[in-house]
Amino acid sequence: MKLRQIKTITEYHQIRLLPKPEHPLISVINFEDIRWRQEDLETNYVQTFYSIALKRSPRTKMRYGQQVYDFDEGIMFFVSPGQVYAIEAPADVKHEGWLVLVHPDFLWNTPLAKQIRQYEYFDYAVHEALFLSDKEEQTVVNLVHNIAQEYHANIDKFSQGIIISQLELLLHYAERFYHRQFITRRISNHQTLDKLEALLTAYFNDDDLARKGLPTVQYVARELHVSPNYLSGLLKSLTGQSTQQHIHDKLIEKAKEQLSTTTRSVAEIAYALGFEHPQSFSKLFKTKTQQSPVEFRQSFN
Repeated sequence: MKLRQIKTITEYHQIRLLPKPEHPLISVINFEDIRWRQEDLETNYVQTFYSIALKRSPRTKMRYGQQVYDFDEGIMFFVSPGQVYAIEAPADVKHEGWLVLVHPDFLWNTPLAKQIRQYEYFDYAVHEALFLSDKEEQTVVNLVHNIAQEYHANIDKFSQGIIISQLELLLHYAERFYHRQFITRRISNHQTLDKLEALLTAYFNDDDLARKGLPTVQYVARELHVSPNYLSGLLKSLTGQSTQQHIHDKLIEKAKEQLSTTTRSVAEIAYALGFEHPQSFSKLFKTKTQQSPVEFRQSFN
């Protein structure tokens, strides 16, 4: 597939055969108004603005990151600037739902300009879109309608603040619904935990650990086919610990095994576990166990 970059919201309207947007930095689009061409379904897109979508389109799939989403159910998904996506659908399919496009410049000099980067689903949506109950979907639709109503009204000095307040509320609700999704998908989530445990066990059992170094959060997330923020959000929700803390726990478990069953020096164990400096290993070990490696070893004598 070819890759096309969409640099402005106005350009997005042109590609989708829509009228010129009423504001160059924000747009609210009804999916039913989009006229899809075959070439639209044969192209990967990357854009410079945020997309927040609620889409109901049977027989339609979206390729986003490493995941494929079916739209047979109401699904909410998020695309941030710089992420690649593609749409797969028959030419006669009926697209339903809403799309909100927000350019980062619209948020300039507001708290949301920085805060929007903190919403994890703009990252981990590449792995998991948001399924909504009927009640949740109505909440989202009402907020989108509020944004659209202000967007279509005469733009004045109050418009930006009103739209941003509705947008913030929409993002807050989405965050709540995502956390609900974590809870209701415990089986799938615990499978991720099992895979994490197996991955870390295999990594720390590797005799080549000294050369590879300690596993990073990015490495672990990549091996589990999720984004780093998604994984940390999931682990925080289920265990109260971040990915980094899970890595450290597995590391300390391996260190305790080495300290209690071998005669290796602390420095040798530190190097074998991937530390460049034994002092860093000793500091982490004491932080996690309230004992130095030597004190821990002596407790077995």
